[in-house]
Amino acid sequence: MADNLLRSELNQLERKLILLLNDFKKKDSELEVLKAENYKLKEVLEEKNRQIEGFQNKDKISKIVNGMVVDERDTEALGNLLNEYIIEVDKCIAQLSE
Repeated sequence: MADNLLRSELNQLERKLILLLNDFKKKDSELEVLKAENYKLKEVLEEKNRQIEGFQNKDKISKIVNGMVVDERDTEALGNLLNEYIIEVDKCIAQLSE
């Protein structure tokens, strides 16, 4: 009788252990998925921050151009020239990022 009771308890413990191991494997794989998602989201955030920084630089340059005291034609030419420089700098940054 005692032998049967011990076997029964051992079987219950074995079933519980199997359930716990399965649960652990499931949680471990979920963790890996979440880590990968977190990494991707950090990359997206960094890219967005770079874009914001670029927009802020463009805004500062725009303010500088608008604040200069020159005649209408010179302001437009200077603005166009600065925009071309900004585009070139953005291209360089994009190439360096790759």
